[in-house]
Amino acid sequence: MSEAAEREPSVLIRRSGGLGHVRLNRPRALNALDLTMIRLIAAALEDWEHDPDVGIVLLDGAGERGLCAGGDVRGLYDQIVGGDAAATAAFFREEYALNARIAEYPKPVVVFADGITMGGGIGLAGHAAVRVVTDRSRLAMPETRIGFTPDVGGTWLLAHAPGRLGEYLALTGASMDAADAVAAGFADHLVRAEHLADLHDALLTRADPATPTELVLLFDETPEASALAAQRPWIDEAFAAGTVPEIIDRLRARGEDAASATADLLGTLSPTALTVTLEAVRRARALPNLRAALEQEYGLVLWFATTQPDLREGIRAQLVDKDRNPSWRPATLDELPTDAAASAFAYTPPTALWD
Repeated sequence: MSEAAEREPSVLIRRSGGLGHVRLNRPRALNALDLTMIRLIAAALEDWEHDPDVGIVLLDGAGERGLCAGGDVRGLYDQIVGGDAAATAAFFREEYALNARIAEYPKPVVVFADGITMGGGIGLAGHAAVRVVTDRSRLAMPETRIGFTPDVGGTWLLAHAPGRLGEYLALTGASMDAADAVAAGFADHLVRAEHLADLHDALLTRADPATPTELVLLFDETPEASALAAQRPWIDEAFAAGTVPEIIDRLRARGEDAASATADLLGTLSPTALTVTLEAVRRARALPNLRAALEQEYGLVLWFATTQPDLREGIRAQLVDKDRNPSWRPATLDELPTDAAASAFAYTPPTALWD
């Protein structure tokens, strides 16, 4: 990396006319979020909320590969290994506060979820007022792949996806294209990547009283049929089952290639993560709002980070040693204590999420 690139800030903050523009600026790291970036975004939103000249906020990512691949998972691993639970809690507290702020912001926030948008990227994009995906978008909540559980308000979005798509996406970590993301309620509009610059200019030069949604509609294209939505017959039937083992049994009983492959995938993932995640999505359906979902997630992520071995092992296998061969504890669903989910939800974090 050049010295100039190293000196560039990780978040670019600009105000042009009535448009406040936040650009994540770590393209070589797929714009992965760290605490500094979270604080920079939060500070910009604070400044612009009280600036009468700013009417719209745009959030996007540098480079063509993605808006944001997620949070700094390697940094989380170092905190867990080092026993720095206070730093872990502080990161999630500030990240979740930013997620809630985006959702509750009094001015419209427009997000270009172009390219890879996963994990912490969903926390930025999924709660915005106007959520734009492109022909090269790939969205996912892949936390179970590392022995973890969806967070950043992901359970709130998953809980409100049609049918049982929420359980399917949460447990498998499956990736969505633009059509899938719109069908599942993670995005609002499809705009081709080649037209994003023109949409940016339209937001910048808008003539009142045009709203951001009206401007986006000038570039909006009707997505092709969602492949994910087309699979709802077997997804809805299987993922309505009460437990993860019952879901796997139903998938195998379907006798369809996609269902069988999904059963095989679930068999490779952390039994603890799967069981807690299923319960988290279902409990989120009964919660009153995003803040309540974030509070539930906060307790769960700290339970995983401070009391469970699978998160550390999952990150090790995927990102540290990269052997892709995690040793989950317990290794099978049959070995999982019957009160595993209850223990997770009974956990009380040492610090509260909200001040």
